[in-house]
Amino acid sequence: MNRRPELNRREFLGTGVKGALSLAAASSGLAISSPRGVLGANDRVRVAVCGVKGRGLDHLKFAAQTPNVEIAALCDVDENIWRMRLADLEKMNVPKPSLYYPDVRKLLDDKSIDAISIATPNHWHSLIGIWACQAGKDVYVEKPCSHNWWEGRQLVRAGQKYNRIVQHGTQSRSAPSAREAIQQIQDGLIGDVYLARGLCFKWRDTIGHAPTAPVPAGVHYDLWTGPAPVRPFTENRFHYKWHWFWDYGNGDVGNQGVHQLDIARWGLGVKFPNKVSAIGGHFMFDDDQETPNTLNCAFQYDMPGGKRKMIEFEVRHWITNREAGIGSVEMGGDVGDHNTYGDILYGSKGYLAIGNEDSGNPYRTWLEKTQTPGPSRGPEEGHHFANFIDCVRSRRKEDLHAPIEEGHISCTLMHLANASYRLGRTLNFDPETEQVIGDDEANRLLRDGDRGYRAPFTVPEEV
Repeated sequence: MNRRPELNRREFLGTGVKGALSLAAASSGLAISSPRGVLGANDRVRVAVCGVKGRGLDHLKFAAQTPNVEIAALCDVDENIWRMRLADLEKMNVPKPSLYYPDVRKLLDDKSIDAISIATPNHWHSLIGIWACQAGKDVYVEKPCSHNWWEGRQLVRAGQKYNRIVQHGTQSRSAPSAREAIQQIQDGLIGDVYLARGLCFKWRDTIGHAPTAPVPAGVHYDLWTGPAPVRPFTENRFHYKWHWFWDYGNGDVGNQGVHQLDIARWGLGVKFPNKVSAIGGHFMFDDDQETPNTLNCAFQYDMPGGKRKMIEFEVRHWITNREAGIGSVEMGGDVGDHNTYGDILYGSKGYLAIGNEDSGNPYRTWLEKTQTPGPSRGPEEGHHFANFIDCVRSRRKEDLHAPIEEGHISCTLMHLANASYRLGRTLNFDPETEQVIGDDEANRLLRDGDRGYRAPFTVPEEV
């Protein structure tokens, strides 16, 4: 078994964390811990939240709103952020956790923690998830579950090997409206479904150019960098803007687009594709962004009997139009909202549009050649985190709405699209081996993102 790399006493005490929160477990060993045991319906599930800035605040709210869940610990490399979150919890009348860890390895030694939720930058998602499974913790991991294909596959293996509950953060799968829409498709409302389109039209302004700067006080930058190469600190490579750099993020196809790819694949009833092609670029702005802000992707599926299905996915970053009402007030949007993101699924008897997950995934249908309005449902939020907690208690993986196995497949589509874009060629993919056929360069990109891993933050070869 590959275990988490140990910290020596000097490294740990050198974190410089001060304040009221306890750094309990600082001297504990790094042996693989076991869960507290089977939890009953009334037992409190002790959850630690890893990464508590943007999406992490939502995780804290999810935990606070779920019955019999205790926020037991916070983990973040930026001391300024966790202090802000303590104030937020106080405003919500939620008991403040007594534990704070800048280093997730120490958090995972705490045997009283039942589960962790991960809302860190993408390049940390799989590694923390794997370590957590090894430590006997259940895992809620934000999308995308991986920074590259291989580490996502390793996270799936870890969840299976250690019999952990691992939920992927594609929360549309818990929205009653989205679930009803997919059921309508499966029941044949729009006929033989052959095409799905994922739209990611988000108003993204330029990030400009940011000079090298001193690391802000209270930021543990080496821990933030983790498995990625060490780069000089700049504001553009830090909070949120890291999405647009290959070392840490996956562009908007991996930021927002995984939601839409997941629904497209769910609606078509498909898994891994056979062929992928993506073209685009970084248009209009002169700035530090490395990832494309305009991208067109196509995924081909070879079906039994010689039939094919297809997913189209598109990123637009600036002025654009609506499609199928997605993003409008009628589809759960706001007046003046510039964003249009959702899915359109096409069949032999009509088409169905699903709005974005932030507005509760409303859907509408248009049937037959006359495009007569058919069944629809307005926005309705789901309880994705509650579904995770229910499964933590029951140990029934089959009840998860977004099991990690499904999350890995949807994220693989994203990784394949980015690899095709970066290499400038179509990729032929073998769904059985999960490898690009006859393309070693593409498989290296899928293996480590073309950047490798920085010791000791290494995804293990054997989980």
